[in-house]
Amino acid sequence: MNLRDLKYLVALADHKHFGRAAAASFVSQPTLSTQIKKLEDELGVSLVERAPRRVMLTPVGRDIAERARKVIADVEQMSEIARRSQDPEAGTVRLGLFPTLGPYLLPHVVPNLRKRFPRLELLLVEEKTDQILARLRDGRLDAGLLALPIHDDQLHVEPLFDEPFILAVPQQHPMAARDSLDLHDLDDQHLLLLEEGHCLRDQALDVCRLAGADERDGFRATSLETLRQMVAAGVGITLLPTLAVQPPVPNSPDIRLLRFSGTPPHRQIGMLWRRSSAMSDFLLQLADELRKLPASLLQPPVAAASGKRKPAREVR
Repeated sequence: MNLRDLKYLVALADHKHFGRAAAASFVSQPTLSTQIKKLEDELGVSLVERAPRRVMLTPVGRDIAERARKVIADVEQMSEIARRSQDPEAGTVRLGLFPTLGPYLLPHVVPNLRKRFPRLELLLVEEKTDQILARLRDGRLDAGLLALPIHDDQLHVEPLFDEPFILAVPQQHPMAARDSLDLHDLDDQHLLLLEEGHCLRDQALDVCRLAGADERDGFRATSLETLRQMVAAGVGITLLPTLAVQPPVPNSPDIRLLRFSGTPPHRQIGMLWRRSSAMSDFLLQLADELRKLPASLLQPPVAAASGKRKPAREVR
């Protein structure tokens, strides 16, 4: 048994197709198939169910593939420890972000990260929260930016910042005449929300429960941009995270953005990585840089009749 064959098995578990697994492993399909068969002979068990149009791992195959994934991650950690002892700020970091954060945060932080860590290769992976957590645990990601709380004893959690929510309403909506609103003004309102699996959906539902609001029946968006377009079209109202309405995101003349008075509802963003990670010291430095996000970007805009923004006061 060798590490290369274990990597082939993990690739097959990920792709469930000999051709795609071989391409991902940069070998020919016959080579990968032969090595998997040798591994089966060595272990004395069937790892793969072979059918004409699909490939499935057997129960023991799935178990061994998961253990192989951990072995591969441990070996990579050894190499990472050695490499980072020579140049802690170089190398590759695989960072996961969820879809309602990544596109709106990255333009504000990546240029500074490139200046601060010029030898760093930052590989960004956009996935839903459950996928980021799964990839963190099995070593396919080095760190993740997620909405807190996350309860996992295997992961270190480093809080970064609180991001307030604002209410987006069509310009013709009765609330559009207001400059701000109280959370309980949402009582009996029906909000447009994202589909299952998005953490923003869960966060919005938490706000709805606090405010006495609920979800609008018959509609669930697949993305934040779909929600924005539905509000602009007058279909309904929704909650948006503040970064999603800051430049370079353009203003929509058909949407009125309303901030909450007092302490606004918000989500807390944190950076997470495995407690056993060989790059923990460097990831702390990376988190410190992400924490330097300008405070003005976390200030909800004040509604203005023309669609232009009045100066926003700081949210504490």
